[in-house]
Amino acid sequence: MPTETPTPPRDGYRRVFAVPEFRAVFAAHALSLLGVVVSEIALTVLVYDLTGSPLLSALAFALGMLPYLVGGTLFAGVADRFAPRRVLVVCDLLCAGCAALMALPVTPVAGLLALRCLIAAIAPVFNGTRMATLTDVLGDGDLFVLGRSLLRMVSQSAVLVGFGLGGVLLTVVTPRGALVVTVVTFAASALLLRFGTRRRPARVPGAGARQGEPGPALMRYSLAGAREVLAHRRVRALLLLLWAPPMFAVAPEALAAPYADQIGVGTAGVGLLMCAMPIGTIAGEVCAGSALTSAARARIVLPLAATTLLPLLAYGFAPGLAWALPALVLAGAGSAYTLGLDRWFVDAVPQELRGRAMTVHTAGLMTLQGAGMALAGLAAEFFAVSGVVAGAGVLGTVCCVLLAREVRVTAGASASVPPVPGIGPSEASAPGAGGGPNAETGADRYVAGD
Repeated sequence: MPTETPTPPRDGYRRVFAVPEFRAVFAAHALSLLGVVVSEIALTVLVYDLTGSPLLSALAFALGMLPYLVGGTLFAGVADRFAPRRVLVVCDLLCAGCAALMALPVTPVAGLLALRCLIAAIAPVFNGTRMATLTDVLGDGDLFVLGRSLLRMVSQSAVLVGFGLGGVLLTVVTPRGALVVTVVTFAASALLLRFGTRRRPARVPGAGARQGEPGPALMRYSLAGAREVLAHRRVRALLLLLWAPPMFAVAPEALAAPYADQIGVGTAGVGLLMCAMPIGTIAGEVCAGSALTSAARARIVLPLAATTLLPLLAYGFAPGLAWALPALVLAGAGSAYTLGLDRWFVDAVPQELRGRAMTVHTAGLMTLQGAGMALAGLAAEFFAVSGVVAGAGVLGTVCCVLLAREVRVTAGASASVPPVPGIGPSEASAPGAGGGPNAETGADRYVAGD
């Protein structure tokens, strides 16, 4: 495994917030996430009010996940070919424009759904660029790991409080009025990123261009980058281990309502089932980020990743809230393995490929979670919900054990990524590429100002 330099465990998250540029990124993330949550609730209610169709109302929500694969593969190259701050600001402004069009009374249902798809297609480009930018802001060492952890905790917290706040908002304003709030949050995020972060050049200016020839089209460059990322055995193993546990862990969330019906606990039980895993996730990340050194976080990666889904087996042995809730909290806490795995991933990906790699990571994560929800729902048509969740725990554990073994086997693999035919020589082995373990915390790389 990559060696880690121990860092003081007690002030981990404080060190991240000591970086002014990260504070701007963090605040922008919270605002844009608030905008997404509000728009999801408002759009679902608005479409149902206009059509009376539960299917179209549910589709308005699902469209927030489905286009991730398209945006994350066809437009991943944006993250490396253009200046990152410009990409982030333009993405926020495009989303604000889409939300503004949604808020117009003349926008039909088909237009609302199309605009929702567009926002979802932009999201992986934004998220991938922001993840890659974190390595510039915080370095690719321990501060990056803690910064990523904080952003994930904000996302999990949104599950706990965001929808409740959105519901309260809709008692005060109309759904289209709530969409105006989304416009404001995206615009505020764009302002924070524009004036709170440094201007940096594109990671690979004129990427893919050969001497005397124009560079490939953006989509071809993006697809080639995705192939280049997945062609490297270690990077591929790390990605799969980042994707697999969430894919299976969504089963109890997707089936919370039918499970509550199966055990007879009503709507209050649904709320508890939906909250339990995010609570465990936040608690696990806080403990791992603040109480463990980077070396300790590295040691727990593979054991936690291989066993994080085992608590779901409780669903099969003794259905009921008394067993399900602790099982979900434990499964959520196991996701602390991602702190160490994030560090290995950023170490394994060359600097000039990081934007595309992070975008592919985001797209794959969201797509596989959507697939996991769909497969869990399909299985529940034929088997008891408790058995489906327990089965997801068994199958997921088997997959995670095999992937953990693959990650261990590839620990000594070179971080350079092999070139893909048709896009020119790879620069992965160039001096300064981001491969290999890096003992720096990244604090000395931070430069304030614009």
